[in-house]
Amino acid sequence: MTEELSPAERYAAARIRAAEEATALAPFREMYEFDLDPYQIEACKALEAGKGVLVAAPTGSGKTIVGEFAVHLALRQGRKCFYTTPIKALSNQKYADLARRYGADKVGLLTGDNSVNSEAPVVVMTTEVLRNMLYAGSQSLTGLGYVVMDEVHYLSDRFRGAVWEEVIIHLPESVTLVSLSATVSNAEEFGDWLDTVRGDTEVIVSEERPVPLWQHVMAGRRIYDLFEEESDHGGRGSARREVNPDLLRMAREENTSRYNPKDRRRGKMVREADRERERRSRGRIWTPSRPEVIARLDGDGLLPAINFIFSRAGCEAAVQQCLYAGLRLNDDAARVKVREIVEERTAAIPAEDLHVLGYYEWLEGLERGIAAHHAGMLPTFKEVVEELFVRGLVKAVFATETLALGINMPARTVILEKLVKWNGEQHADITPGEYTQLTGRAGRRGIDVEGHAVVLWQRGMDPAALAGLAGTRTYPLRSSFRPSYNMAVNLVQQFGRHRSRELLETSFAQFQADRSVVGISRQVQRNEEGLEGYREGMTCHLGDFEEYARLRRDLKDRETDLAKQGAAQRRVQAAGSLEKLKPGDIIHVPTGKFAGLALVLEPGVPPGRSNGHRGHEYTEGPRPLVLTAERQVKRLAAIDFPVPVEPIERMRIPKTFNAKSPHSRRDLASQLRVKAGHIPVERHSRGRAAAADDREIARLRTELRAHACHGCDEREDHARWAERYHRLQRDTRQLERRIEGRTNTIARTFDRIHALLTDLDYLREDEVTPHGRRLARLYGELDLLASECLRAGIWEGLSPAELAACVSALVFEARQSDDAVAPKVPGGAAKAALGEMVRIWGRLDALEEEHGINQTEGVGQREPDLGFAWAVYQWASDKGLDEVLREAEMPAGDFVRWCKQVIDVLGQVAAAAPSSTAPPSSQGGSTVARNARKAVDALLRGVVAYSSVG
Repeated sequence: MTEELSPAERYAAARIRAAEEATALAPFREMYEFDLDPYQIEACKALEAGKGVLVAAPTGSGKTIVGEFAVHLALRQGRKCFYTTPIKALSNQKYADLARRYGADKVGLLTGDNSVNSEAPVVVMTTEVLRNMLYAGSQSLTGLGYVVMDEVHYLSDRFRGAVWEEVIIHLPESVTLVSLSATVSNAEEFGDWLDTVRGDTEVIVSEERPVPLWQHVMAGRRIYDLFEEESDHGGRGSARREVNPDLLRMAREENTSRYNPKDRRRGKMVREADRERERRSRGRIWTPSRPEVIARLDGDGLLPAINFIFSRAGCEAAVQQCLYAGLRLNDDAARVKVREIVEERTAAIPAEDLHVLGYYEWLEGLERGIAAHHAGMLPTFKEVVEELFVRGLVKAVFATETLALGINMPARTVILEKLVKWNGEQHADITPGEYTQLTGRAGRRGIDVEGHAVVLWQRGMDPAALAGLAGTRTYPLRSSFRPSYNMAVNLVQQFGRHRSRELLETSFAQFQADRSVVGISRQVQRNEEGLEGYREGMTCHLGDFEEYARLRRDLKDRETDLAKQGAAQRRVQAAGSLEKLKPGDIIHVPTGKFAGLALVLEPGVPPGRSNGHRGHEYTEGPRPLVLTAERQVKRLAAIDFPVPVEPIERMRIPKTFNAKSPHSRRDLASQLRVKAGHIPVERHSRGRAAAADDREIARLRTELRAHACHGCDEREDHARWAERYHRLQRDTRQLERRIEGRTNTIARTFDRIHALLTDLDYLREDEVTPHGRRLARLYGELDLLASECLRAGIWEGLSPAELAACVSALVFEARQSDDAVAPKVPGGAAKAALGEMVRIWGRLDALEEEHGINQTEGVGQREPDLGFAWAVYQWASDKGLDEVLREAEMPAGDFVRWCKQVIDVLGQVAAAAPSSTAPPSSQGGSTVARNARKAVDALLRGVVAYSSVG
């Protein structure tokens, strides 16, 4: 029973309640059926106090509540709020959520595909759209009070991350910024930067999962807890978690029973029996099949589940495997509901396209409660899967990692088949950050008491390493910001060159680089203090000991160089002598483990000296196979012959000699000892050292003896101090070079870009030329190439379909490069224009190299990819979907995505190209703008035109 409050305490509590009820937060909290978490309340209060906020919290913890409070504040204050997301699917989803809550008249949507009620007080958009509005000085920015940047940790994305920093830097000071991020380990550092560029920003970090997460490993039919004691769950407690000893024992058993390659000597039947015994002994630790996994989770009440497979084909195959296994997760009523929803959402798709899109196979899986989700799917299909999953009508989704990028699809269980994925260059282990992001989908707030992450047992799995992956909280945010050509002209146009340079210096990339320099600078200061002490220690009363020490170093360096040259020369001579050896030569191995008498069985020099012998690369030099006097047959290497070798005798090798027979080796070794055992070993004379006749060494020795410090009694003491001084000075210079390399890096890149654009007449110091103003309207990876193509007029006279084919080369990038097969392209004028585009790129590439602009640093123009030109040409020429997809050998989802990107760039080209009344040549007005608009209309049909919004 609580103590009764005094009248004074009751009055104070009443005043606090009254003050809280007068805030904007009070009515906002009443809009939700659940209480807000402490971190959400803290962030909302900071927003209402006029501060910007950075909220870093786990996936699924409800951090978007803070973004929605910014929307609430904007509407209450009569101001605008822009809600930005990294992907269109997330924008569509957020638009639907906000439209339901505040009404469709108050909420708009702007993506590359859709424009709905764009002048509404609340507009959801992709981050690129807001960046373009800022550079264009859009009137829509008038009255903007709040910007919510959802998934702001996207700024570390190698390809698109720079856009987030551009927006943060260029937003007007009057705009309050709400940054929502996944849990990152350097949130304070990011918050410090936001504080620097945006003003007062409060950092709120929550590492507490709203639903505890249990980690498991599934081996065979059993599901094991990863940790023996998991009172920590999602990171709430501090209990120590030990790896389940059952898993450690299973890993040890698997390692000890693993098939030994040495068993190749045994008979086939014996080996098969051993393997069968191994299979039986392993018993319960096989990797379960996908249908087995889903069936087991269904039996344990752990569905719905998302099974992450890092392969599109793997996701589709998993669905088929479950169908073939007869898996059914929906009852009759659910199947009927699924069919109703699917038919309603896909009603706009022509019947003739359904078969091409794999509609019926997809529908069968959905009716059974099973689906795939990946970027190769038609967007409409993906959205239907998302809707059905949230409604509980799809209970098992096989997805690629793109599902973890913010789409609201929480599950009770997340399954990881493997802990390795293809990163675009190689198969690499997933990082702790990726593991956290993927497993963060497990546990539905308000539905599940706990979430579950299940990793499938794989051969060679290390449970301790998995525990480390699951327990690591390190996920640092790293800037990927780099200036681009479009950014440069837009900045100079708005601010001039000097101010633009200063703005770029405020980027998070430079902020991080400067912070990393602080520690190095302190080390340099400490080193300089040490150098001063060493200088005192080597001071000599007879003269300049620093000069004397330099002479000693020069002498030592020269002697070392000559010694290395001599050793290299001897190695060449030794290799030459080995090449002359023949089978039957008797030699004396001068050094190494097998030093002594040896008979050459094989010279180890391949025919023509072009390839290695039996897998040995010839770059290692000759590798003779010899029989030693101790009856060993060994292949020697160049390291065994530091000096040239010559045969001391010869003997015949019997044709019956078998190197694998101990008897043969013994007999031939006996003959070898009899034949040459009495011959004395000749010591190889190295001859006169090169240093003895070197004039530079003679000069240095003379100067050394003549120096005043040479006669000092404490010379060697001073020399020790001088050596320490030299080493510390060398280390200090290296640190200074590192500082120089990290300081002003962004500004130096901008200077190189400015110089190149000046050479091409896009910029003249602070002035942006007409060519530059055209470039300012072109966004994308190949912005400068697009501008140069317009400038050269190579797209004039092309039909809309031909223009679409050319523009596709600016956006398309094949998932896997195939240089062996030339891509199919349209003939005639389009083929000529595409060839000219590649030639223009070649000139730009040479110019970038001249200016030190490096593509590996994320700056510069990659080569245009013609791999989508034929497909988009066919589609713009009104060909059927079946024919286009069959020839393109491309999933429908990829085809739609690339078409929409081509449409986006065609819109930019239409805006940037000269108008039809402005003649670019004597032939008359420009046709590019008009045909770009026609190409957009030609592409926006069928599957490309389908949209879930607007």
